[in-house]
Amino acid sequence: MSKAPKLFSVLGLPVHLIDDYSGWLRSRLKQGIGTHVVTLNAEMAMQAERNAALAKVIRQAELAIPDGAGVVLYLRLFRQRIKRCPGIELAESLLSEGKARVFLYGGAPGVAEAAAAVWQQQVPGLNIVGTQHGYTSPAEVEELQQKIKQLQPQLILVGLGVPRQELWIAQHRYLSPQATWIGVGGSFDIWAGVKSRAPAWLADNHLEWLYRLYQEPWRWRRMLALPKFAWKALIYRLTQRSQIGQQLP
Repeated sequence: MSKAPKLFSVLGLPVHLIDDYSGWLRSRLKQGIGTHVVTLNAEMAMQAERNAALAKVIRQAELAIPDGAGVVLYLRLFRQRIKRCPGIELAESLLSEGKARVFLYGGAPGVAEAAAAVWQQQVPGLNIVGTQHGYTSPAEVEELQQKIKQLQPQLILVGLGVPRQELWIAQHRYLSPQATWIGVGGSFDIWAGVKSRAPAWLADNHLEWLYRLYQEPWRWRRMLALPKFAWKALIYRLTQRSQIGQQLP
């Protein structure tokens, strides 16, 4: 059995502290233990303050990883020096193994299919059992649910954006209860070549958000969550409200 990781509270939300997130997930995949992976960043944390349903889903997830630079810096305020674990890289590490039945859901029409084609070229034998874009009609939603239930994918990547993907996963895990479900945001766009990731030097200096804003200037209002998160992090640090050492049930 995979060992239960320690929890650390980030503004009242869990982050799990593991040296090897990919290895921990591979173990659960092999054992058929259903897992919801939440990729926590500052923007999601601030949304959860206003969205009780999102906060509940994050707290119930079996794995919440430190996806955002803000979360990593928050952990360092409390002397928890853990590396950032971008959700896209975690998903890539699982896809690269080529050992799971995979389903991709989300993105604009054609994007998930293009991303699947790229991965199947990179990893011969990778078994992508299905794809579905995120602009689904009621009839397509019903068909999608039946398809997942029938195919029983082991790794389901959902790229619907926050908080839609987290809420959708929580509501539909019963369709394939032994699967690992990961909300991957805009990862399909990157894999399909529609968008690009920030250069490594920006990511290494916690400035990936700046490159994202450059690519998508309409996101500027959402980026206001970052200074709010930083302010709240300082308040929490002063009041010592975070706790470490809790274990998953």
